[in-house]
Formats: sequence, structure tokens, C-alpha cells
Amino acid sequence: MSGIFRVSGDDEFFTGGGGSSMHLSPGSCPGVYLPARKRLRVTAAATSFYSSFEEKQASIQVLPDECLFEILRRLPSSGRERSACACVSKHWLSVLSSITRDESVEEVESEGFLSRSLEGNKATDLRLAAISVGTSACGGLGKLQIRGSGFESKVTDAGLGAVARGCASLKVLSLWNLPAVSDVGVSEIARSCPLIEKLDLSRCPGITDKGLVAIAENCKNLSELTIDSCSGVGNEGLRAVARGCGNLRSISIKSCPRIGDQGVSFLLAQAGSYLTKVKLQMVNVSGLSLAVLGHYGAAVTDLVLHGLQGVNEKGFWVMGNAKGMKKLKSLSVTACRGMTDVGLEAVGNGCTDLKHVSLNKCLLVSGKGLVALAKSASSLESLKLEECHRINQFGFLGFLMNCGVKLKSFSLTNCLGISEAPLPSSSTSCSSLRSLSIRHCPGFGDASLSFLGKLCHQLQDIELCGLNGVTDAGVFELVQSNSVGLVKVNLSGCINVSDNTVSAVSVCHGRTLESLNVDGCKNITDASLVAVAKNCYSVNDLDVSNTLVSDQGVKALASSPNHLNLQVLSIGGCSGVTDKSKACIQKLGRTLLGLNIQRCGRISSSTVDNLLEHLWRCDILY
Repeated sequence: MSGIFRVSGDDEFFTGGGGSSMHLSPGSCPGVYLPARKRLRVTAAATSFYSSFEEKQASIQVLPDECLFEILRRLPSSGRERSACACVSKHWLSVLSSITRDESVEEVESEGFLSRSLEGNKATDLRLAAISVGTSACGGLGKLQIRGSGFESKVTDAGLGAVARGCASLKVLSLWNLPAVSDVGVSEIARSCPLIEKLDLSRCPGITDKGLVAIAENCKNLSELTIDSCSGVGNEGLRAVARGCGNLRSISIKSCPRIGDQGVSFLLAQAGSYLTKVKLQMVNVSGLSLAVLGHYGAAVTDLVLHGLQGVNEKGFWVMGNAKGMKKLKSLSVTACRGMTDVGLEAVGNGCTDLKHVSLNKCLLVSGKGLVALAKSASSLESLKLEECHRINQFGFLGFLMNCGVKLKSFSLTNCLGISEAPLPSSSTSCSSLRSLSIRHCPGFGDASLSFLGKLCHQLQDIELCGLNGVTDAGVFELVQSNSVGLVKVNLSGCINVSDNTVSAVSVCHGRTLESLNVDGCKNITDASLVAVAKNCYSVNDLDVSNTLVSDQGVKALASSPNHLNLQVLSIGGCSGVTDKSKACIQKLGRTLLGLNIQRCGRISSSTVDNLLEHLWRCDILY
């Protein structure tokens, strides 16, 4: 029964007869049952009768709230009666949503199966009240996501209060961009929804430490907490969470100016023995917090550090040398000036189970640090480097020459320090590496590629994107030395690669190749498609967009003797492909699930319509 139910429609009401009472329309109460009914035809002869009926109908509206409350709280817990009454008017909906489980004569059992999501102008207090009433007897609300629209948001503490009173089964709550929500609403949620396990508070400036204290005191099952851009939350709230939430496993803190070392270090010291995931982004902490984490983070397996400008080299050095993070498996560091060669080596030495490292915009990390990491982190399986401009050719090749036997993936993106230089011969090899990605590193060329070919013999996935210095000769050296068979080859944006490369790849690895991407390789022609059609048996994803491919190449694919089982074909921006390829594309379309023919100016709209009609299983971009 789970699934996100997205609410649509506006808050519309209709007037019953000549009275002034407002009745909810069927589309305005998501999750509320409304019995089907026919509109009555009013004739002139029946005017007096309906006038009398309207007077009686209006009279029920003058009942005091106390009477309505006593009537409505005795409704059966089956849900249909409650939902039908909620559709009578805003007033009745308000009274129903104010009834707590303790005040209801028949207790409503709920297991928290349902999931609801409100976004933008659809997120209002009225809709939250309707959800509260309508889901209480239909399995109960288990997950609620509210994404407001800033200062235009119509969700207040009243809406959260309605949810709290009617949705005691709530386990997952996400509040995003709701400036009108304060500690009052969050505290009511905390008291009435003690089963909450995951809580996300993002861009809610009205929530302070008081709200977080209420959560900590009442929601003992809380396992995941995210606090993002909540200017009112400070150290005291974190301390309360540390003291009260013994089941906490994941904490994420981002852009909260009142949170500092006092709160973060207390939390890490108190909960480090059971916290498994820690994420700190743009928080005013120093090396003290990392030192505490290094000493007490015994259970931490995943650590993300982003934009910690107050942390220096000593903080990372102590974190690693404290040797308390024996279970750390994944480390991601972005734009932290304290991450240097010394810090990286210390982390490698102290975190013996480290498997995945990602460094982004770490401008003080050089090749020396990479080599030290390779020698110390013997369990390392993947390394991603992006915009680390001090890393040179000798650095990343030295890393590969010294890495352990478990390294499977290496990625280098936008590293401007890479440049071609004479390389020494090497008798070592990196036999464990399966995936290699070099993207947009302008100085990377054939010499480095040739060296990699001699070093890495068992690659399966190769991604060389936007490398103007790479030519057929370099790729041939890499392809020829491979001994296990390439599965995925991506050469997009390598403008100096030609048909010779595709021919070499298809001849050497045609039986294993599943994906080939030469998007933007201006020298690729129909000869490449002929080679693929002739030599490849397993290719299912082919991208030749923005090349010189024409109708003849498409025809070669369609008439392949190997009966290609293409699932995705991209020929976008190929001006040589025209309406003449319609029959061939339809033939390939027997297996196609995705087709890209965008910017193919010589394919007419009638041909597109025909393809849409015949290739009904295929997702076509045009």
C-alpha cells in the first residue's frame, strides 16, 4: 500500500443551497472517502420544500463545537463515516482533525502503510487536516513529505498539529522550506508521533533547540536526522539528541550557523559508538570535532566532510592517527583546506578498512599524498579525484603502481595539473583495476594512455571524455594490451579519435562489448557502424551522436549478420541520417527501448510520427 500520493487540484468549495455553509469538494480532501452521489434537479414547484430543507441544513451548523466534538468523536473507526463528515465543511474537518486518539471513543488502529507528499501551493494546512482524517483508518500514515514554497508557504503549526493528532503511526517526516513552522508544531509532532524514525528539517528557520529537544525526549526510535539551513538550531539541540536518541545511526548537518564544536563534538563523543553515517557540510567546526570523531567514531562507516573552512591539517592528522575509526569504509572530502598530503596519509594509516575515497577541490593534495595513500590503505577499492590541480602525471600513475591488490575503480576529473612527460618503464602492474575514468584533463595524452595500457591489463570499463590529446595510437595501445575483454567504452568528446579506434575495439573486444559511446567524435563515419555490425555480438547501447554517420551506417546496423540486440541507439545531431533510415530504424526497433533522434534536421515530422506509432515500446527523443 506504500507509495507517494501526490495531491492535485485547488482548494475549491461549493455552497449547499442558499445557506452560507461551505462544503468541501471531492478534489480538495486527499485521502478522504467521499460517497458517490447525484446532483438533485431543482424545479420551481419544489422551491418551498428546498427552502425548508436549507433552513434545517443550516441549523446543524449552529451547534456549539462542544456538541459537534462529542458527536464526531463517537463515529465508527472504519474511516468512511469520518471521511464523509470531513467533507461536509471546513468547520467539520477542523473539529475532526482536532480529535486525538485518546479522545476518540473507538480507537483507530493504524500500521503506517501510507505515504503522502505535498509540494508548492498544494501544501496547505487544510490538506494536512484532510490527510490526517482520511488516512487514519486506511492503514495509517507512515511517511509524509512537505516541500513548501518559502514565505508563500501555507503550512503552519496548525497543519502539523492536525497531522500529529491523527497520524500517530508516522515514521518518516520531511519538512522543507517552511518558514511558518515553529517549535510548537514540531513539539506536537514529537509528543503525538513517538514512532518517528527518520526526520528531515531543511530551511525551517522557525525551528530552534526547543523543537529538537522535544524530538529527543519523545522520539526514542529516531535513527536518521537531517538538519539543513535551520538558523535557529544550535548546540543545545544536538546535545539533547545525543543524550536522548540511543538508536541514532545517521546524522547530517548543513549550513546551521549556530552549530559549532560544542554541539558536534558532544554528539560524536556520546553517539560515536553507534553512529554509522556522519555528514558535516559548511558547519563552523574546527579540528577539535574531527579529533573527537577520530577517537570515538568506532562505528562510523561513512563520512562526508564538505566546506569545513575552520578545519586545518592538524584536525585531519589527529583524526587519522587517533586510530579509533577502524570501521570507516567510505570517505568523501570536498573543499576542505585542511586536507593535505599529511592528512591523507594519516587517514590511510588510521582507517585500515577504508575502501572508497573521494576528494573534490582539495587543492593541497598532490601526487605525494596519493602515493602515501596507496601504500597505507591496503583495502582501498576505489578513488575519485575531481579538481585536485596539484596532482600531476607522476602522482596518479605512482598511485596505480603502488596501490593494493583490491583497487577496482579509479576516476580523474578536471585535474589541470596533468601534463605529458617522459615516463620510466615499469615492471609492476595494477591487475585488479576494472574501471578507469579520465574526464576533461587537458594535459592527458597518448603517452599516459600507453603507460596505462602496460600497467592495467584487466580493464572492463574505460571512460576517456573530452581529451583532445588522445588519438587512435594511444587508445590502440590500451585496447591491445587488455586480456579480459572490454565491456563499456566511452570516448565522447575525443575529437582526434577516428574509425580506426572503433575498428580496433570491435575487432579485439566484439564478443564482450556491451556499450560504446563516441558522441562528438567528429571523425567517426559509417565505417565505424559497419565494424560494429560485423564484429560485435553483445552491444546493446550505442551512441554515435554528433558524428558523420549517415543512412548507410544505420542500414549496416539493421542488416548485421550478428542480429544486434540494441536496446539504446543515439544518433542525435547526425545530419546524414534522413527519412530513408525509417525502415531500418523500425527493424532495429524490435528490441529498442530508447532512441535519440534529436537535432536530426533531415528526419521529417511525418517520419517521427510513424516511428512513434510503430515503436510504441520505445522511448523516443526527437
